Amino acid sequence: MQTETLIVENLKCGGCANTIRNKLSQDFENVSVDVDSSAVTFSFTAESGLDKARAVLQKLGYPVAGTELSTMADLKAKTTSFVSCATGRLSS
Repeated sequence: MQTETLIVENLKCGGCANTIRNKLSQDFENVSVDVDSSAVTFSFTAESGLDKARAVLQKLGYPVAGTELSTMADLKAKTTSFVSCATGRLSS
């Protein structure tokens, strides 16, 4: 089993962390999210695990830091993460 930590963008609050944790936990083990450092840590066994995690994070709107957002889907996902975060803050 391999463990990886990725630094992601747009991670602002506990709601964001819960979204990431819930989605990644479907395919990965030992998922943890640190809001202060924007770090997402998870374990996986498949060789394609790292690429799959990057794709899931990008689709959720939390791309790995330094990833170029080049498609409309990438920009839509980023917007979704901001809206989700704002909605979570307003409902608190």
